[in-house]
Amino acid sequence: MPQEKNTDATSVADAAAYEGRMGGQKKGMHYSWIIAAVTFLTLLTTAGIRSTPGVLIIPLEQEFGWSRATISVAVSVNLLLYGLMGPFAAAFFGKFGVRRIMAIALCLLAAGVGATTFMTKPWHMILIWGVIVGCGAGMTAFSLSATIVNRWFRKSQGMVMGVLTASAATGQLLFLPLLASLSHNHGWRVAALSIACAAMVVLPLVLIFMRNYPGNVGQRPYGESDTGVQEVPAAASLITNPFRTALMGLQRGLRSRDFWLLAGSFFICGASTNGLIGTHLIPACVDHGIPEVRAAGLMAVMGILDLIGTTFSGWLSDRYNSRHLLCWYYGLRGLSLLGLPFALSGPEWGLSAFAIFYGLDWVATVPPTVRLTADAFGRENVGVMFGWIFASHQIGAALAATFAGTVRTYLGDYFIAFLLSGTICLLAAGLVLRINKSRQLELPGEMGVVPQEG
Repeated sequence: MPQEKNTDATSVADAAAYEGRMGGQKKGMHYSWIIAAVTFLTLLTTAGIRSTPGVLIIPLEQEFGWSRATISVAVSVNLLLYGLMGPFAAAFFGKFGVRRIMAIALCLLAAGVGATTFMTKPWHMILIWGVIVGCGAGMTAFSLSATIVNRWFRKSQGMVMGVLTASAATGQLLFLPLLASLSHNHGWRVAALSIACAAMVVLPLVLIFMRNYPGNVGQRPYGESDTGVQEVPAAASLITNPFRTALMGLQRGLRSRDFWLLAGSFFICGASTNGLIGTHLIPACVDHGIPEVRAAGLMAVMGILDLIGTTFSGWLSDRYNSRHLLCWYYGLRGLSLLGLPFALSGPEWGLSAFAIFYGLDWVATVPPTVRLTADAFGRENVGVMFGWIFASHQIGAALAATFAGTVRTYLGDYFIAFLLSGTICLLAAGLVLRINKSRQLELPGEMGVVPQEG
């Protein structure tokens, strides 16, 4: 069967492939770590772009007189498309290559964020921020992390997935103080243009260093024991319509109880993170007299803690039962959200305690959820299947963003939104214990098929 033409490999990569075929590989850092590093920077930057609405809500209210509910509609469209693009992006990776799709996504994000500086009407924000930026961000969603981890790693998959997952949330939170400061001192348009430029800085790194498969650089996935070069998938295997591939994955998932449990729990995850805290915590702090820049700094602290918590969660998911880990994560998150209204109106240390408690748990749910997805549907299908599960995450986020904005507009505070979110997290803690409960894990050493304790 004819092999796919390797448009990514340079002469250096060709030489490496030749050496691999001759019976050995170059010594030194495995190229998988370079792929992981570039993916980390891409996710960090796109997460910073997605954090921008949390800073824009107050300035847009003041400049255009738009209500918080109106602005939340555009944010909800963004969150929804960010999730729905996931399974299609995973199929696009197989059809067109990871590097090409990542480059297109960064261009869309830079163009979309830059165009927001010209908007004057609510529908402009829905079209630009909701549709264009939402689609661009969706191409670099967690399905990208799942695809990279399962193509390039056989060892330390949980830890690498934890780091990549943490980058998505940490970048979103770490960019907030800078964006808030720029918006406060120079206007929200300067903040938007600055984050658009960040996407263009990462673009050359993607074009230079990203590759589609380990075989493109004459290597096998990191930790795979077999010697020689991994074969690059044949062109004939890549001609499947990516839309058909994604929809077939959905069809398969809808017939699976595990899919419904995974999607349902991840729906609650999105509703209690991106949709609620990521979008509305800063405005809620402002409502309680906490300055916007200080509130953004609090979010940044949560981002640093999230990097620690999610990386540790990946390490744990390599060693312990993922269902039990998820039960703890959702239960602790629910308790922290139930206490948030009292932390906002109470002493200063209460909000700091919430930031520490919640920050460690922000997206710690992703590594064990990816592992359970691979357990249920196989490592080769994890990109598309997790893409659909992540779509449910973003549907939950979109509904929560709109719901919380509406509650604030008509009731004057976020009290009910925070309490409801905490309650459904406790519900999720029970649901996750039913995932893959009867499945027997037989193949040690791969993502999703490592024998787990408990």
